[in-house]
Amino acid sequence: MPSPGVAGEGDDDMAVVPSGSFVYGCDRREGNPADGEGPSRRVDVDAFRIDRCAVTNARFERFVAATGYISDAERIGWSFVFAGLLPDDFEETRGVAAAPWWRQVHGASWRHPEGRHSDLASRSDLPVVHVSHHDAVAFCAWAGKRLPTEAEWEKAARGGLEGQRFPWGDDETPNGEHRCNVWQGTFPSRNNSDDGYYGLAPADAFAPNGFGLHNMAGNAWEWCSDWFASNRFADGAAAGLVNPHGPVQGTHRVMRGGSYLCHPSYCWRYRNGARSASTADSTTGHVGFRCARDLTS
Repeated sequence: MPSPGVAGEGDDDMAVVPSGSFVYGCDRREGNPADGEGPSRRVDVDAFRIDRCAVTNARFERFVAATGYISDAERIGWSFVFAGLLPDDFEETRGVAAAPWWRQVHGASWRHPEGRHSDLASRSDLPVVHVSHHDAVAFCAWAGKRLPTEAEWEKAARGGLEGQRFPWGDDETPNGEHRCNVWQGTFPSRNNSDDGYYGLAPADAFAPNGFGLHNMAGNAWEWCSDWFASNRFADGAAAGLVNPHGPVQGTHRVMRGGSYLCHPSYCWRYRNGARSASTADSTTGHVGFRCARDLTS
C-alpha cells in the first residue's frame, strides 16, 4: 500500500476553500420539509482543501490495484441501477416500491456500472459510483484525506457566493446555458439531454465555481462525513457556530449535490442548500464522493 498522499496522478488536485463565515442552509422552503434545509445559520469554517473534481473511476481503480480493496457492492453481489440505462431486454429484477426506476442488478458495482454486461471502457474520467460511505472512507484513508463535513461541502459548493441557489448564481440556466448535469424533460420517461448527457458526465464536464470546483451540482451525489439529522440546529445552537458537525450518531449519512437524475418535479436537491441521506452501506449508480484535507496536513 502506498504512503498517504502519494496515491497517484491527480490525487493532489485540490482547491483551497478559505476560512470565514457563510450562511449555512436555506430558508426558501423550496425542498422537502423532511430534508431539513432550514433554518439557516451563519457559521464559521476553518480553511481546508477539497478535490476539484469527484473521485473518478481511474483514481478508484488505482486505489483498488494498490490495496486489493473489495467494495460493498462487490461483496454483497448487487447494486441499484437506473432502469433507463439498462438494455430493453434486460431480465426482470426487483425494483424499489417508492422509486420503480431503480432496479436491483446482480453483478453491478463500480467496475460494472450497469451489471456484468458493462465495464469501465471509456469511463475513466467519470465519477466512480456504486460506492458506499464505507468505500469512500476507505479510499480517503488510503489517500491521506477524509470526507468533507456537510458544512465544508456546502461552503465549497457556494464558491464564495451568498444566498444563491446554485454554485454559479440564482438562475439555473443563465442565458439558456446549462451549468450542470441533471434531468431535462419528464422524469423518468423522457430525458431531452439538453445539457449533453443522459447518464453521468465526466467529473470536470462543466465550468468550475468560484473556488475552482467542478460539478458541485448534479451528476453524482457526494458523501459527507456527517450523520444526518433533519434539524441540524435542534439543540438550539447559537448563530455563530464554528466548524459545525452533524450528530454523534445516526442511521443515515449525509449526501449532497444531487445527480443526473434530479428534476424539479420530484427532486430539486441539486441546489446549494439541498440535502439528502442514505445508509452507510447503500450503493447506487448515482452516488460518489470527493475528498477533503485539513489545510495544515
